[in-house]
Amino acid sequence: MDNSSLAIVAALVLGYAALSRRLERTVVTAPMVFVGAGLVVGSEVLGWLDPRIGSSGVRALAEATLTLVLFIDASRIDLGALRREVALPAHLLGIGLPLTIAAGTVLAAAVFTQLSWLEALVLAIVLAPTDAALGQAVVTDPRLPVRIRQGLNVESGLNDGICVPLLFIALAAAEADEDALTVHHAVRLVVDEIGWGVVGGVAAGAAGAIVLRFAERRRLVADEWLPVIPLAAAALSYGVAVALGGSGFIAAFVAGLVFGVLHRPPARETTYLVDAGGQVLNAVTFIVFGAIALGPALHVLDWRIALYAVLSLSVARMVPVALALVGLHARPPTIAFVGWFGPRGLASIVFAIVVLEGSALANVDVVVATVMVTVGLSVFAHGVSALPLTNVYARWFAARAERSPMETVRAHEHRLRPAATRGSRADNVP
Repeated sequence: MDNSSLAIVAALVLGYAALSRRLERTVVTAPMVFVGAGLVVGSEVLGWLDPRIGSSGVRALAEATLTLVLFIDASRIDLGALRREVALPAHLLGIGLPLTIAAGTVLAAAVFTQLSWLEALVLAIVLAPTDAALGQAVVTDPRLPVRIRQGLNVESGLNDGICVPLLFIALAAAEADEDALTVHHAVRLVVDEIGWGVVGGVAAGAAGAIVLRFAERRRLVADEWLPVIPLAAAALSYGVAVALGGSGFIAAFVAGLVFGVLHRPPARETTYLVDAGGQVLNAVTFIVFGAIALGPALHVLDWRIALYAVLSLSVARMVPVALALVGLHARPPTIAFVGWFGPRGLASIVFAIVVLEGSALANVDVVVATVMVTVGLSVFAHGVSALPLTNVYARWFAARAERSPMETVRAHEHRLRPAATRGSRADNVP
């Protein structure tokens, strides 16, 4: 990025920061502002931003952003509450995610007749991970049930890491000769990515928390260096996991979770550097995304890309979520709310760049353009709807919480029953 591009990006971030308090009270979210600004200053409109920013630079920027966002989001999860309400994220990841990939593959093959089944699978995997940060009002609003907020947050934190090995397997299968990719190799790739990701995350998160505790108790650390420790732990988790052959994204999420457990609650002055760094990198990433990725993708937009983007954000997400929540006896408003809030963001951008840089797919341009348009649509669709739909769902949940006396008695009787007689279904899901 040359000096003029840096100045433009910095000016845009400065302008948003100056108006951020006012904007946060509206349906206009930060990603919407930054993507829109990127489109305006990019090559398709004003041409102010240097188009020579390579995909490798964008990938490094997006990976760093995603690492910090995953770490800080995970560090704020209440593990005790999550342990009591693990059913929702388990169903979303164990049932909803595979079904989403399957639905996305079928829809891609039907809409894009030029794609092979394996290319359709790659597209579906790239768009499977969710980005809770695009619907920040959903995961931070205290009026919503903790199980819903944390369930969506955990799903967002883990599904991108789970999709990493699946993406590499799909790419290898799409480019390999018949029978070149064995089942053993595929399983080992998945196990390595997840296993070493967890190892790297646990090690870095524990190291960060232990160092922080030790230094604080013995007053060894200067105040200005205190926030550097969690930032270093986030970077360490990614570096260790990738060096071992694991997923840096799973590592960052696990590291944040371990750090939060061992240093609970993480004080604001301790984590503000990670938080602020993630905010700034997030802003820069979406500006660059709008300028050099979304703009050119809109230039080749056709009805197939537009149709698939809409289907990916609706049918391919909401139907699998509805099926995944059947066993939890969730009510229709909850199914619709959880199903809709599966925004596509940073992980899909990173995956699309991986496909663009490291694959030889015959229709790679179609795949990448579709991903960019879908992410762009998600930024605005989920951004605009986050606050209004959160208000609607919060009012419904508050009204439901006002139980009749008989409902209160039944709930009390349920709590008094032995745990073994309650069954495995999640009766607490709204």
